[in-house]
Amino acid sequence: MNEPIRAKLYAAAPPTKAQEERFRAFLSKKYGGEVALDFVKSDAFPGGFRLEVGAEVYDWSVNGRFRQLKDALTEVPKKNGDVIPMLGDAVRTWSPKAVSEELGTVVSVGDGVAAVTGLGRVSYGEIVEFSSGVRGMVQDLRRDSVGCILFGDEEQVSEGSSVHRTKKTAGVPVGKNFLGRAVNALGAPIDGKGDIGADGYRPIEVAAPRIIDRQPVNRPLETGLVAIDSMFPIGRGQRELIIGDRQTGKTAIALDTILNQRGKDVICIYVAIGQKASAVAQLMEALRTRGALEYCIVVSASAGESASMQYIAPYAGCAMGEYFMELGKDVLIVYDDLSKHAVAYRALSLLLGRSPGREAYPGDVFYLHSRLLERAAHLSDERGGGSMTALPIVETQGGDVSAYIPTNIISITDGQIFLESSLFFAGQRPAVNVGLSVSRVGGDAQTKAMKSAAGAIRLDLAQFREMEVFTQFSSDLDEATQKQLRYGQGLMRILRQQQYHPFQLHEQVVLLVAALHHVMQDIPLDEIGRFRAGLLSYFQVHAADLCERIGQTGRMTPEERDLICRLSEEYLADWKREGATA
Repeated sequence: MNEPIRAKLYAAAPPTKAQEERFRAFLSKKYGGEVALDFVKSDAFPGGFRLEVGAEVYDWSVNGRFRQLKDALTEVPKKNGDVIPMLGDAVRTWSPKAVSEELGTVVSVGDGVAAVTGLGRVSYGEIVEFSSGVRGMVQDLRRDSVGCILFGDEEQVSEGSSVHRTKKTAGVPVGKNFLGRAVNALGAPIDGKGDIGADGYRPIEVAAPRIIDRQPVNRPLETGLVAIDSMFPIGRGQRELIIGDRQTGKTAIALDTILNQRGKDVICIYVAIGQKASAVAQLMEALRTRGALEYCIVVSASAGESASMQYIAPYAGCAMGEYFMELGKDVLIVYDDLSKHAVAYRALSLLLGRSPGREAYPGDVFYLHSRLLERAAHLSDERGGGSMTALPIVETQGGDVSAYIPTNIISITDGQIFLESSLFFAGQRPAVNVGLSVSRVGGDAQTKAMKSAAGAIRLDLAQFREMEVFTQFSSDLDEATQKQLRYGQGLMRILRQQQYHPFQLHEQVVLLVAALHHVMQDIPLDEIGRFRAGLLSYFQVHAADLCERIGQTGRMTPEERDLICRLSEEYLADWKREGATA
């Protein structure tokens, strides 16, 4: 014989006979079988009752019905930007329903993590709401309990408090109004400029675009840095890792790349993970003063925020970028940096009681970043043709690229730009190591002009570095070797750039053609910076049409290449005469 269904009715007064019969009929129809209904007197549910059947709860109190109304209003879509009529219609047509909730109970809370029992049907990644209004996300599923990370003040969550499912995954508001603003990992503004009107709401975790929904990466996303655009080009839709030790200019490369997108119809999103709030404020000021903030969104989960906020920040930024990508826009997103992101996830995992593995990271730490970076794509024309280019940043210790997190992300991305400490301290900015850096997209992401201008620069630099190491052990060098060394040293100087000064395409082409034509062969190293600035000004005056044509078409004919060489030699002759006169 089957056990009867056990149900508890909490109310201020016992039900009448007719009410009890309706309760029994409802439960019998819903669950089948005999019903055992127990009444528990409680003043906690004014104006109604609460019916508990196992883990399911029917809350017919004032608070329960109000929560139903609130949930209904949050799902009201905007129409022509005016939500007031829609809200009015929703309120007039709404009526409460006898729907069940699954309620749990907090058994422990601390360090931004709560253990909850009673949520037997909850899903991984689902948002749950605590009785105080604080929200959390399920991150650990066990036989008798679930582990939740908290997105609010944990002091408002106490043992014994109730938790109810929302049956929704975590999401953030998105829209055009977020441009020029700074928000936290939940999409709430943190720049003191007031609320942001969202155009929609997107889950922070979605599946990456399928292969059939993508197309090849074949359009360049220029960084404005000669060292990168000439040798390690980045395409729209690519994932290029920026990796190096602390304080070697990783963020500077990302920032210059953002500045170089001005006027190119590219939406830029900068995600700051575990950084000081003052550093993020300085970055925003740098963007604002240079006119770049208007096409940027800054998502910040600072070092002072919980590990939970740092964990979801890159996914939130990615969701904001996907909104624009699906509108057919080109998006650049910077994750600064994923080392701190992995550390935040490790902290959460250890607090949740997961088994640690290599370097104490959980076993799924590779999936943590692969499901994020795989969402960068160049969508097919049928999907709008938009793109999202990802520049993840990873910090190494002592130049060790073989550590766990760096090797994980290197295997996920389409190439890496490795910044070397010794080059940085020697004054080479950006301090790009030519031997360890690579772009797996390569020339497909270069304009024809850049591909032609760059020529054999990477090979020339590799030969120079090899010869430089060899000649350290010899003081007697022949003239040909000395000439080769001077040429290589000149190339390295040409690749030096000040921060916040990205070069336009035509400027890079002119510099590369002139340098590889050995125009700067005999110029003293400390004079190359001045010569470079003068050469670009000379071309702007004497060959403005050529510069504009290269910038617009991205092409360079053999005749135009010869013209650049001839004009460069003319400027060199003028420069030498001026030097001799001085």
